[in-house]
Amino acid sequence: MIGAFSYHKAIAPMIWVLIGLSTVELVVVHLLLAHWWPRIAIAVAAVTLGMIMWLVTVVRAFRSMPVVLEADRLLMRTGRLRSVSVATQQIAGLRSSCDAATLKQRHVLNLALIAYPNTVIDLLAPVAVGRRQISTIAHRLDDPAGFADALNRLRPRA
Repeated sequence: MIGAFSYHKAIAPMIWVLIGLSTVELVVVHLLLAHWWPRIAIAVAAVTLGMIMWLVTVVRAFRSMPVVLEADRLLMRTGRLRSVSVATQQIAGLRSSCDAATLKQRHVLNLALIAYPNTVIDLLAPVAVGRRQISTIAHRLDDPAGFADALNRLRPRA
């Protein structure tokens, strides 16, 4: 393994804010809803609480599931939500940013979730991810310079 690159410091704080807002919404809105329709409020609160617990599980997986660069493979992932593995020979280039319009295109896999990506990998040929064909992978890494150095050290051999 060449290196493991974390992303939890860049992405997790924003997800924790989302969890905090969801908790406030759970308390305030569902208490008001309970005033008029108690049964509906219980059902909606259960769904919201389930989503909050799911988000906490997702965020906790960020730390234990980093992006992994090996001699022949690159595993880009966002916890247990999404992951894509590509051969290092498939990497055409590395950029530090891209515009918002590009991020919305179907061929771009944005693993940065609600953060803005600081690492953009262009592929030589599209890779299947589910039913999509992606040719660009965007992510927000904690150490994009270290990732770029490791990838550049590896690429002359590839």
